Amino acid sequence: MASKVTEGVTVTVETFYQPDYSNPVSGEFMFAYRITLQNNNAYPVKLLRRHWYIFDSNGTQREVEGEGVVGVQPQINPGEQYQYVSGCNLRTEMGKMYGIYVMENIASKKQFDVKIPVFDMIVPFKMN
Repeated sequence: MASKVTEGVTVTVETFYQPDYSNPVSGEFMFAYRITLQNNNAYPVKLLRRHWYIFDSNGTQREVEGEGVVGVQPQINPGEQYQYVSGCNLRTEMGKMYGIYVMENIASKKQFDVKIPVFDMIVPFKMN
């Protein structure tokens, strides 16, 4: 698990290899990741956008950017958390991701960036 606190928001990431959706022979490796966002501020925040940096171990990199996460722009009240699961496909057995969420302080309407920590995606048989 990877975790990071930025601007009073804690981002925690857990990853899971998805063998049923992977095809190692054709270089397709699917991973799921669970993100937990905890609002430690005294004001509600809203997640507006995401920007991901994705790296395969062969040197390939790509970026994914867009509104919200999994089709929503969640509001997280003080002391509450929001959790979602998404996925990423790699062409190699190992890779990593990190990124930024653009969030808004709902009280002041001020936007700020929350860092998503670097997390590894590694097929279990590579760890032996």
